[in-house]
Amino acid sequence: MRLLGLIKFLLGFFLAIALLFVAGVGATRYLITKLTAVPERPVFANDDGASSDPAPEAEAPPEVFADVPEEPDPSAVEEDEPDALDEEGYTAIVTQPIGLILREDPDQESRRITGLAYNTEVEILGESDTQEWLRVRLPGSGIEGWVRAGNTTPAN
Repeated sequence: MRLLGLIKFLLGFFLAIALLFVAGVGATRYLITKLTAVPERPVFANDDGASSDPAPEAEAPPEVFADVPEEPDPSAVEEDEPDALDEEGYTAIVTQPIGLILREDPDQESRRITGLAYNTEVEILGESDTQEWLRVRLPGSGIEGWVRAGNTTPAN
């Protein structure tokens, strides 16, 4: 009878320990899940297009050179190859250490064309009416787009 009592005691003890362990793991997982969830993006009064609607989910980045034809038309190449830049254009270097995003339009929400690495040489074609964006062209490929102003310096 003593052996049966000892077995009951040990079984009850280990079941209690297992129950406490499972409850602790469950509570820990619940708290970690709650604390690591990404909060909603705050909306400030000075944000462009501030609204109470949640931002749409970001779409997958487009193919980097999706709009560039593989072989350019020879007649178009002859017309588009002046060695000198336009009168208002000049060559510049990307100075932003993390690089820049070349966009389709002078707008933060416009489609991304490609990325520009630090020290990349670009041709400045002009700037937006608000002077916040620069129209640039990549010299080797002829890809044109917009980058934020203040992140380039004129090349020597």
